[in-house]
Amino acid sequence: QVQLVESGGGLVQAGGSLRLSCAASGTIFSINHMGWYRQAPGKQRELVATITSSSTTNYADSVKGRFTISRDNAKDTVYLQMNSLEPEDTAVYYCNAGVYSDRGWTDYWGQGTQVTVSS
Repeated sequence: QVQLVESGGGLVQAGGSLRLSCAASGTIFSINHMGWYRQAPGKQRELVATITSSSTTNYADSVKGRFTISRDNAKDTVYLQMNSLEPEDTAVYYCNAGVYSDRGWTDYWGQGTQVTVSS
């Protein structure tokens, strides 16, 4: 089974920065899209940023200019550089990837990493 493991979350003050990482492991033949989503308490999960296999990126309006998504295909890893963090960014951040494995094409999700921004 394919696993996605996030890391890099933590507690920061408003205006600070964090860099999230998500590494995929298991029986992986190829990875198409990768992305980051977040879920705050009492709210639905929302898209933060996505990146295609050709490195085309897409961002939620709320994070444009502050967050940067990137990927290292050789390491099956996606990153999210978060700058100028705001209290509204507080959420559990989840990694997502479209993976072709021995189970076929499947969307996988990481376990989530907590990001807390204090004012």
